[in-house]
Amino acid sequence: MKRVPDDENEIHDLTTFTDAGHCVVTPVAQFPPGIAQAVTDALRALVQAAHRAPAATRPDADGITRAQTFEEGDVYMLAAPFDGYHADRYLMDFYDVTDRDICSRMHLHTGLRFVRMMTGPDTRIRVSSLTPFTITDVPGLPTYTPETFADDYPDAPDGHHRTRHNLVVPPNSWADMQIPRGTSHQFNAHGPHAVIDSVHPEESIEVFREHMAGYRMMAQTIFLADEQPPSDACSLT
Repeated sequence: MKRVPDDENEIHDLTTFTDAGHCVVTPVAQFPPGIAQAVTDALRALVQAAHRAPAATRPDADGITRAQTFEEGDVYMLAAPFDGYHADRYLMDFYDVTDRDICSRMHLHTGLRFVRMMTGPDTRIRVSSLTPFTITDVPGLPTYTPETFADDYPDAPDGHHRTRHNLVVPPNSWADMQIPRGTSHQFNAHGPHAVIDSVHPEESIEVFREHMAGYRMMAQTIFLADEQPPSDACSLT
């Protein structure tokens, strides 16, 4: 999928892009505010501790740097792959887009992803895609129904209209999302208590398949916009 394997800002033409699949979102649970914040605070603290730890900010014996930075937030590789086990797992401490006045870009990955989105009080996550979401609905289970809406994708080139499909994870909630390889998505957190627990089931395979030099989230990402837009491009009312 990559043109330049280790390019950390590879951009593909939105006008010719077609999603390889669609994202599936499964609402999991909602919690009292104190419980939700305790969970997100603990996970965010772990990510930030990793970014202060020399052992996590430089390559280890396998060449993996566990503490990394992505457009949406700071990340920490919680569980690394090893011989016979291709998957790994990351935590992400989201930036608050309203504080920074900047949104993340629509993007896709060189392999499939499984993410658990977690929010605390006064915090929502807007997740977007160029293809409508499928929401898991198993009758009889005590979950919730997330808000969804569509708008015009603001980063489309002049003369090219694309619809952006959006889903909102409400405060004090967990929601899982399955993202196929080559499928567009975009996360933007509104509020201070937002975390993603992300499993990359085939990341070590991606490194070899794309002929990459190592494990870097930005290199395993392909963007569909040149620049990060201001926060009004991913606002919530």
